[in-house]
Amino acid sequence: MRVRINKKIGIALTLGMAASASFGSVVKVAQSGGAPAACGEWSGYRTFVERFVQADGRVIDYSTPTQQTTSEGQSYGLFFALVANDRATFDRLLAWTRTNLAGNQFDAHNAQLPAWQWGKKADGSYGVLDPNSASDSDLWLAYDLLQAGRLWHEASYTQLGEALAAQIVRAEITTLPGVGPMLLPGPQGFKSAGVTRLNPSYLPLPVLRGLAQELPDGPWAKLADSAYKLVRTTAPQGFAPDWAAWQNGQFVVDPKNGDVGSYDAIRVYLWAGLAAPADPLAKPWLAALGGMRTKVAQTGFPPEKVSSTTGAATGEGPLSYWGALAPYFKALGDEHGLGLARTHLAALDTTVPGREPVYYDRVLGLFGTGFIDGRYRFDANGRLVPSWRNACD
Repeated sequence: MRVRINKKIGIALTLGMAASASFGSVVKVAQSGGAPAACGEWSGYRTFVERFVQADGRVIDYSTPTQQTTSEGQSYGLFFALVANDRATFDRLLAWTRTNLAGNQFDAHNAQLPAWQWGKKADGSYGVLDPNSASDSDLWLAYDLLQAGRLWHEASYTQLGEALAAQIVRAEITTLPGVGPMLLPGPQGFKSAGVTRLNPSYLPLPVLRGLAQELPDGPWAKLADSAYKLVRTTAPQGFAPDWAAWQNGQFVVDPKNGDVGSYDAIRVYLWAGLAAPADPLAKPWLAALGGMRTKVAQTGFPPEKVSSTTGAATGEGPLSYWGALAPYFKALGDEHGLGLARTHLAALDTTVPGREPVYYDRVLGLFGTGFIDGRYRFDANGRLVPSWRNACD
């Protein structure tokens, strides 16, 4: 079944072209001032909403032929709206998701896992392109709702988040003998002939901690331990693969995609960088991913693709990679790497004639710059701490 594995192929060429743009014109911008204040207008977020979010709450990736919307895009948009204290946009995004991805079966009493892909069909109409759900987006949706319920004191968000989390447990979690609970990439198509396919980028440690804090009777704390085992085992050279697998009682190279680490795997470094330093898994998780730090120190840029088993690297990663790596460098205390990331990410605020903003650049750029500029963080229990809850009061 063709599910999530191809979702970024359509944007890879666009991302690659964006990466080739010169950043010389923005170096002075990045070096002339410190980080923007964490309070007040979040211009990067506003730009994202204006460019990629329709009035009805649909997040669009214009770089794809189908003008697709993914459950991932909706879940990330909800997170950014919560960080920005923008409840109106949060509700628009949630309403569109409910209507179009979940067939209006999206409440505390009837929570359907949303379809992962929606867009233009072959006949020109618009609708669901693939009804399978994507478990990473489902995790983020449940997390967003639970945190929104807590921060905005709204029980309906909390109840829907709890219902979604229960559906994830029912449909998207399996047990690996000797390891523990593990997240399947989706309900359908990932277990076949003794092979269970897995995606390391689907398991953000802060999100798992947050779910464990709000839902202590669930598998979330043990899933965090299993996720660390997956990342540590499948990154022998310090590089995460896009995909991996479980076969014959052990983690192995994914039989379908091989050992390449690229547009999915770059988020593994991002999630590791976002984890609270007090989390007992934060340091070992970062230590398991040291290959990327070493490679950037050697070459001055992250590789677009890398072999997780040999460490062989090719290409230069696009702007989105710098967004993902900024928190990683900050968590490692790598000032050189963080400085490089800041310099490149200044391009997000620079208009280049004839070049449209790239969806994935903007999304990972918001995660990265929002974190290093102090707009949000996660505490050791995975609870979101947005700046508007403290420094901006």
